[in-house]
Amino acid sequence: MEAAHLEKLNDGQRAAVVHGIGLPDGKVGGPLLIIAGAGSGKTNTLAHRVAQLVISGADPRRILLMTFSRRAAAEMGRRVERICAKVLGDKAGVLTDALAWSGTFHGIGARLLREYAIELGLDPQFTIHDREDSADLMNLVRHDLGFSKMESRFPAKGTCLSIYSRAVNAEAPLEDVLRANYPWVSGWQKELRELFAGYVEAKQIQGVLDYDDLLLYWAQAMGDAALADEIGGKWDHVLVDEYQDTNRLQATILTGLKPAGRGLTVVGDDAQAIYSFRAAIVRNILDFPKEFSPAAEIITLDRNYRSTQSILAAANGVIGLAKERFTKNLWTDRASNQRPRLVTVRNEADQAKFVADEVLENRETGMRLKDQAVLVRASHHGGPLEVELTRRNIPFVKFGGLKFLDSAHVKDMLAALRFAQNMRDRVAGFRVLQLLPGVGPATAQGALDVVADSADPVETLDQLPCPARAQVDWPGFVELLAGLRAGSSGWPAEIGQVRAWYEPHRTASRTHPRGFRDAAGRPAATGGHRRRLSDA
Repeated sequence: MEAAHLEKLNDGQRAAVVHGIGLPDGKVGGPLLIIAGAGSGKTNTLAHRVAQLVISGADPRRILLMTFSRRAAAEMGRRVERICAKVLGDKAGVLTDALAWSGTFHGIGARLLREYAIELGLDPQFTIHDREDSADLMNLVRHDLGFSKMESRFPAKGTCLSIYSRAVNAEAPLEDVLRANYPWVSGWQKELRELFAGYVEAKQIQGVLDYDDLLLYWAQAMGDAALADEIGGKWDHVLVDEYQDTNRLQATILTGLKPAGRGLTVVGDDAQAIYSFRAAIVRNILDFPKEFSPAAEIITLDRNYRSTQSILAAANGVIGLAKERFTKNLWTDRASNQRPRLVTVRNEADQAKFVADEVLENRETGMRLKDQAVLVRASHHGGPLEVELTRRNIPFVKFGGLKFLDSAHVKDMLAALRFAQNMRDRVAGFRVLQLLPGVGPATAQGALDVVADSADPVETLDQLPCPARAQVDWPGFVELLAGLRAGSSGWPAEIGQVRAWYEPHRTASRTHPRGFRDAAGRPAATGGHRRRLSDA
C-alpha cells in the first residue's frame, strides 16, 4: 500500500520523492535531476523528498538543503515539518528541528567559512560586506589609486564591482568578461586589474569578505582533497533548488561535495534560466546529467497546476524554439475559453496608455480597481505607468522599493555591530564614526588609520583627541564598542544596546545632514530613508 502522505502526488512527483530511498544496506541513491516545469509543484515535491528521507531514517543533521532565498528555505522547512508530522506524530518536531543545514548557498558558505577560517587563511572574526558596502570599499580603492580623477571617465564603482563579481562567479578571465559583457570598458583592462588587486588586498587587510567571497573560498576549499572530503562528509544528502540559476562557482562546489553524485538532488527548469543573476549559467543544468558516471537520472514534472491549457499552449510554443533543452510539454486539465493576448505598442508611453485603458474598461464591466494588478520586472519599469495612472486620477498602490536591510537606520546599526566585531572594517567604521557630531570624513579616516595599527583598538580610540562637538558623545561611543567586544550582554541584547546609543544620533542626523556621507566623503542625500549618492 502507498504511504498516505504520498497519495496526493502525481506519478512524476512520486518518482522524484522516492528516488534512491530504501536501498539495501543503507546505500545512498545516485544523482537525480528533477526538471520541474513552471507551476508543476516543484516546492511541494522537494519538501516531500526531504521529508521522505527523514521518515525513512536519514539523519536530518546530515541533510544539506540549499535554496535560492532565505524565505524559500524557511517555507521548505515548514512544509517538511507538516509532512513529517502526519507520519511521525510527536517525533516530527525533534527530527525536523535537527534539519539545521538549510539555507542559501551564501548562508551555508558563511557558516562553513567561520568553521574552517584558520584552514582557509581567514580571520575567524571576519565581517561580511553587503553589496553597497562592497561598492564603497571598491570606491575607496578606486579613489586611492587616482582613478576617480582621470581625464577620461573611469568606470563607476558599481560597474567595477559588477565586473569583478562576474569574473569571480563565472570563473572567467577578466578579458573574457569584458569582451562578452562590458565591451565599452575594455580599454581599462590594465587599470581594472590593478583596482581589483587593490580591492582584494584591502579586504584581506581589513578582515572583511564580500558576498562573492562566501562562494569563492568555499570553492577553493573543494580544491583541497582533505578539506573537500571532510566538508562533503558532513552530509549524506545534498539537495539544491532553482539549479538553473546557479553559476560556475556553485557548480564547482557541488561537484566537490559529491564527486560521484551519490545523495545529490538538483531541481530546476532550463526554460526558466532567464535572469543570469550573479553570473548564473544555464549550462549547469543542461550539463548536469553527464557530470557523473553513470549519468544522473532525469525525472520531468510537466503537469501544471497554476495556468489554463491555452496559456500553456502559448508557453510550450515559445519554449519549443530553444536550440538546446530538456524536452517537456506542459499540460493541465484546467480549460479556459480565454486566450493570451499579444499586444504590440510603439513605446513605453503607449504601453502605459494601453494598460490604463484596460484598467478603466475592466472597471466599467464591474471589476473593482483593487482586483486588478500590473506586474513589472523591476520597480523602475513602472515609472511611465505611475505617471499615466496619476494623470488619469486612477488610484493605485505600489508594492516594492527599498529593502529593509538597505534602509539607512538599519545599515547604521549593523555598521556599529560590525565595527565592534572587527575594528579593521573601514567601511563600517567610516559610516558609524560620522554619526557622531563634529566627525567628518577626514577625522573618521584619521581615526581608522590609527586604530588599524593598534593592539588595543578600543583603548586607542578612547585616547584619541576628538573634535570639540564630539567630546560629549565620544566616551559613550567608546563604551558601546567596549561592551559589544566583551560580549557580556550576549545576542540579541546587543541590538538593544546599539539602538539605545543610536537613537539620539538618528534623530540628530536628520537635522544635520552633514553626517550623511558616502565612502569617498561626499555628502549623501537625506530623508527618512537615506540613500547614498552614486557616482554612476
